[in-house]
Amino acid sequence: MRHESPLSLPRHVAIIMDGNGRWARARGLPRTAGHRAGVERVREAVRTAAEANIGYLTLFAFSSENWNRPQEEVSDLMGILRFFIRRDLADLHRENVCIKVIGCRDTVQPDIRALLDEAEERTRNNTGVTLIIAFNYGARNELTRAVRSIAEAVRSGRIDPAHVSEATLSTYIDTTGIPDPDLVIRTSGEQRLSNFLLWQAAYSEFVFMPCLWPDFDRKAFYEALAEYSRRDRRFGAVEAPEIAVGS
Repeated sequence: MRHESPLSLPRHVAIIMDGNGRWARARGLPRTAGHRAGVERVREAVRTAAEANIGYLTLFAFSSENWNRPQEEVSDLMGILRFFIRRDLADLHRENVCIKVIGCRDTVQPDIRALLDEAEERTRNNTGVTLIIAFNYGARNELTRAVRSIAEAVRSGRIDPAHVSEATLSTYIDTTGIPDPDLVIRTSGEQRLSNFLLWQAAYSEFVFMPCLWPDFDRKAFYEALAEYSRRDRRFGAVEAPEIAVGS
């Protein structure tokens, strides 16, 4: 049976998938078990987004700071990513999901870079949910790369520095052509952005969920959407005053 969607839905939802390690620790399991359980929730989140007619879903899969974790855990995470793409790419393609990857790929292992490229190329023409995977992503790095590219364009004469604007920067960041997220969800009860979509989330609504990511199921997703639907988004404007009848 189809879930009854909230009246006001976001076009783009971004999720910071947090709490895999704590989920595993609470069960006496290795952190890898939490990451593997988290992959199952990725599939459910994509299906729920499609069911709710959400056009864009961004998942913070691996941050540029995650390389500082123990080497064994990083290796496990890379293995899980390989497994996810090889196992699920055909299903995502069949479900009309369009995959895009944001983040810096220059330092990523060649086989993983090839898998990411394949996922994008194979699903390029799909018209369902656009799944944006933030991999080796950090917002400060993204902005630094964008500013560097703009500086090079100015130096070569392709851009007049007097014409550099917010719109200019928006065309150089990783999410160019993708609408900014209306809703940012973070699981595990933490209440911070952690270097995620700093530019794009300027006017996003935030919903912080107490559950850990492996427990973030379809019901929790709809609870976050319901909370979003109750928000009054003014984008810095003042709410229009009510006009009394007969005035």
